[in-house]
Amino acid sequence: MLFPFETTWWIYLSFIGLVLVLLLVDLGIFNRTPHRPSFKESVFWTSVWIGVAVLVNWGLYHYTLAKFPASPDLASKVALEFFTGYVVEKTLAVDNIFVFAMVFAYFKVEAKFQHRILFWGIIGALVFRSLFIALGSQLMNYHSVVIFFGILLILTGLKMAFQNTEGNLDDRWLLKTLKKKLPLTTDDGEGSFFIRKNKSWFVTPLFLALLVIEFSDIIFAIDSVPAIFALTKEPLIVFTSNIMAILGLRAMYFMILGVMDRFIYIKYGLAAVLVFVGLKMAWLNPLFDGKFPIKWSLSIIVLLIMTSIIFSMLKTRAMGFGQKLKMD
Repeated sequence: MLFPFETTWWIYLSFIGLVLVLLLVDLGIFNRTPHRPSFKESVFWTSVWIGVAVLVNWGLYHYTLAKFPASPDLASKVALEFFTGYVVEKTLAVDNIFVFAMVFAYFKVEAKFQHRILFWGIIGALVFRSLFIALGSQLMNYHSVVIFFGILLILTGLKMAFQNTEGNLDDRWLLKTLKKKLPLTTDDGEGSFFIRKNKSWFVTPLFLALLVIEFSDIIFAIDSVPAIFALTKEPLIVFTSNIMAILGLRAMYFMILGVMDRFIYIKYGLAAVLVFVGLKMAWLNPLFDGKFPIKWSLSIIVLLIMTSIIFSMLKTRAMGFGQKLKMD
């Protein structure tokens, strides 16, 4: 392991501090007033979060270069693994975005309150992802566990490709349980998660939406965290690339909200990525003496996603750069 926790704990701590500062600035300064981010604003913030990810990757590259000055190729490999992990997580996050849209539509959450729910949803995701990554860093040392997760990713990808995942949220056991156990109100509380009526506290639909989104992310993490461990064995790279991808998820959601229905084939691209990563974990890595070339992995992943996007554009005839978007 290049970056054992015993000697790099300060990097984890510094990175977490950076994330907390960015989130506080986001919520406390730029998004204090509930509003629906415009397309232009969403593009800006998506670019900002991508820029921060580039800076984090630049920092890892130079730290590796300073730590192993005799191995410049190693620093390039670390940077490429970070970038590939970031791309994979961003890609798989598209599925989260479709879930966000379905949940908000079901609970009739006003657009101006969606940003706040996603903010706290991402806070929860950061905590759960950190726990999954810490657990995965230990479990992935066992070959049988690696094979198990590889097969799981393959099966998940096949299920995504051939099974209709759409459905009514009323049928979900989690929602049925929450509705039975929690004191509910249909009042959105003007953006509050809890409101008080007649000396009693009630849960608003916004809080229910938050719980469903948090639970959905836990399910998605079962796929995405092992997928990145298939690309790199370094927990530091997995942690930083995964967290940076999640941080830009809100802005990306509002950016593509208006064109979601155009991505009609994206699920096949995501499914293909999961199958490929599963094959890499269970078969290709051992076939290549423990490490399938990261450059090949990145090329294949990008090819799969771009193919699904191009076919979606051709099918709908509405995904070209000439499409006019409302810049409100």
